[in-house]
Amino acid sequence: MKVQTAKVRGAIQVAGLMVGLCSTSFPAQAETASVADRLVVMKSTHTLILYAKGQELRRYQIALGRASGAKDHEGDHKTPEGRYVIDGRNAKSRFHLSLHVSYPSEIDKRRAEKEGLRPGGDIMIHGVPDGYAWLGQHQHDIDWTDGCVALTNPEIEEVWRLVPNGTPIEIMP
Repeated sequence: MKVQTAKVRGAIQVAGLMVGLCSTSFPAQAETASVADRLVVMKSTHTLILYAKGQELRRYQIALGRASGAKDHEGDHKTPEGRYVIDGRNAKSRFHLSLHVSYPSEIDKRRAEKEGLRPGGDIMIHGVPDGYAWLGQHQHDIDWTDGCVALTNPEIEEVWRLVPNGTPIEIMP
C-alpha cells in the first residue's frame, strides 16, 4: 500500500510540474492579444504598422490606391495623407471586412472646395473583394484600390480584432 501511495504522490508531483511548465506560455499569448492604440501607413514602403503603448505590435505589406500622390478629390484613386481616426467598421463589406478612415478632414474638405471639387470619402482599410481571397499575399503586388489600404483577408481579420474604433491613424507619403 505504501509503494502505491508513493507512486501516486510521485505522479501527482510530475503532473503538477508539467502544469506549471505549460502555464508559463500563457503570458506570451496574452501579450499577442494587445490592442493597437496607433496605426501608421507608410505609402513609400507599402507598410501598415500597428502600435500598442509605443511598441510595434504588427506590420503588414499593403496595397494602396492605384494612383500615386496624396488624395485631393473624389475619384482620383489616390490614398490620402494626413492624420485621421478609425471611426467605423463594416462586417458585411464586399471587401471581406473594412475599417473606415475618417477622411476627409476639415483640411481635406477646404482644399477640395478651393479647387471646386468634392473631397470624396469612404476610405477604408479592407481585405480583398469577395471571390479573390485566393490571391493571398499577391494582393499587394500592385496598387489596385480606389484610395483604400488593402490587406489579405486573414490580415484584415487580425486588424479587425486588434484595432478599436477611435484609434488614430497617420498616413504618410
